Amino acid sequence: MEKGKDNIRKLSQCKMEVDIEIPAAIVQKEFKNTIQRFSQTAKIKGFRPGKVPADIIKSKYSQDIKDSIINNLVPEAVTKELRAHDVKPVGSPVVTELFFEEDQPIKFKAQFEIWPEFELPEYKNIKVNRKKISVTANDVKTTLDDLQKRSAQYIPTEERGVVDGDYIVTEITSQDIGTKKALPKEKVVILAGHPENEKELNDNLLGLKVNQDKDFSIKYPKDHKNKKLAGKDIAYSIKIVSIKEKKLPVIDDDFAKELGDFQNLKELKTQLKKELRASKENVEKRDLAEEVVKTISEKVTFELPELVVEEEALALVRRSLSSQPQHIQQALTKEDIEKLKEEMKEKAKRNLKNHLLLTKISEKEKLKVEDKDVEEEMINIAKTNNIPLDKAQENIQKDELRENLLLRKTVDFLVENAIIMET
Repeated sequence: MEKGKDNIRKLSQCKMEVDIEIPAAIVQKEFKNTIQRFSQTAKIKGFRPGKVPADIIKSKYSQDIKDSIINNLVPEAVTKELRAHDVKPVGSPVVTELFFEEDQPIKFKAQFEIWPEFELPEYKNIKVNRKKISVTANDVKTTLDDLQKRSAQYIPTEERGVVDGDYIVTEITSQDIGTKKALPKEKVVILAGHPENEKELNDNLLGLKVNQDKDFSIKYPKDHKNKKLAGKDIAYSIKIVSIKEKKLPVIDDDFAKELGDFQNLKELKTQLKKELRASKENVEKRDLAEEVVKTISEKVTFELPELVVEEEALALVRRSLSSQPQHIQQALTKEDIEKLKEEMKEKAKRNLKNHLLLTKISEKEKLKVEDKDVEEEMINIAKTNNIPLDKAQENIQKDELRENLLLRKTVDFLVENAIIMET
């Protein structure tokens, strides 16, 4: 294999190209071995396996032989050439301009992407503003209200009709008005007035008492999220089986005792204030870290490998969709996914750029993550997710966890060395 400094060149900051030539002697040897392999399995009338003349094998399987030789020789040649130049590609190289004739060297070009080289900007003494943290009485009240709602009980009632906020058990029968097809009777639990319910359903439920029924119809638009109902006119008959009304507990000392080891409401409020402060401090710490990294990132510009940007954008799309309801995921077309991926590319570029910056800073500052740090984090993850430690160890890649911890350690280092001004 012929090598030289002049046969490799940069096409851009992240793309390179190398000229490669596989000597004729190697090609001829592979050609001979390939024909022999084909001869052993070829079924040609008038010849026994292994006895077919080479010229007949070459004539009948010309393209297959060529493809086999290329597949056997080219990848290995690319790997050796890149190793000789001490180059580590991002993703798989792409072969172009391949020349192949019998008894001749194989010549081709291989293009590939690499991580960019760049100089670190100044990353210490970064000036950032930090907001003064305070917890108000209104913050505590809002949290208490949320706890009150979560502690609500639903009590059966037959004294009145349905109002918004009731949980009701119903029996529903329905019929497609267009086809006259009746649908099976269903027993359904409904939260009256919920915004995700059809407006017509919410309107017709109001005031109905237990054992009362009502008939109504809904004409669904053609673009309705439920494909089975889209564009149809459905007649419903609904009967109220039971009604449960929401009862909120009184926020007093007894309420506090029910929530934990508190003697009275005052102790609960004190604890909530501590937790709210800790939460706000964590948010402020995160915002501060993001601002420091953003400021550093804006000081330097470099290209990123297109392949990695594509992969990161797709990963962000998948992560975003995983939090969406199943019916929304199923309704997305291939074009929708591509559009989302394009929208995610800028975020993908920011993520990758920050990752490269933090990695290079950690190397320069010789920051390390010890084994004990990884084990402690694994224990914390198991506790947080309420799963056994051995289960967490099975599901989490230690190398990936170590890398995340190193990035976190680097961000902490940058914040510690930043100039923080109170606002």
